[in-house]
Amino acid sequence: FISYLIEYPSDGLNIRGVMQIPTRGEPPYPVIVMNHGYFSRSAFRSGDGTDRAAEFLNMHGYLTIASDYRSWGTSDYGTSLFYSGLAIDVVNLLKAIPSIPQADPARVGIWGHSMGGAVTMKVLTIVGNNAALSEINIRAAVLYSTVSADQADALERWGLGCFGDVLDGETRADCNSSDIVPPDLPAELQDAYLKAASDPDVLRRVSSIYHLNYVTAPVQIHYGKLDGMVSSGTPPEWSIKLFNAFVEAEKPVKLVVYDDQ
Repeated sequence: FISYLIEYPSDGLNIRGVMQIPTRGEPPYPVIVMNHGYFSRSAFRSGDGTDRAAEFLNMHGYLTIASDYRSWGTSDYGTSLFYSGLAIDVVNLLKAIPSIPQADPARVGIWGHSMGGAVTMKVLTIVGNNAALSEINIRAAVLYSTVSADQADALERWGLGCFGDVLDGETRADCNSSDIVPPDLPAELQDAYLKAASDPDVLRRVSSIYHLNYVTAPVQIHYGKLDGMVSSGTPPEWSIKLFNAFVEAEKPVKLVVYDDQ
């Protein structure tokens, strides 16, 4: 496979990432959009968090494409409340797939690890609930050790996003720097974010677990029984909770569990 650095527009921002195209077989290739988990911004480089899985998929004939998301790598800095901005960046990446000559836009899957799992779930519900995105056809989704699809769970474990300098926030234990609350965000929006985070009704509206009726792709959920043992980890209960919600919604889902992992 050949690796390329990419750039694409999203919500008025320039977002960077990595695309890897197989050199075996004949294009167009099926595509896997890969959503990385949380990574310290001071250490992150394009492809971190997805590179090993991408290489495996490339060797099996898949074109892979991964967004750095806003504020990671050399992407532009931008607001993301309750992971919304990150999900928007992935939706816009999905919209850009038809512009890749080697890609087959009719065969697209999506993969997400940890924070990227929660982003993936938001993308699945956004795409399924927006007629303007009907050209996006996600055939399957795979989640690895996903952050909860219930926003209240992430808030309880890690707290609100970091107000102000997100790099400074990464060194503190009192905020969740997955969310991005820039210092120049209007005061009324900052206040609305604080109010929303304590409003159960609003949290349900922004939590994909309560909108599984919009998910059209079959979903596979993987977790290890030792996940969540450190504060930055994702408790297995989150994957089980999402699996049970899919079952209750009568949506196609499979749960894969790794003992002692």
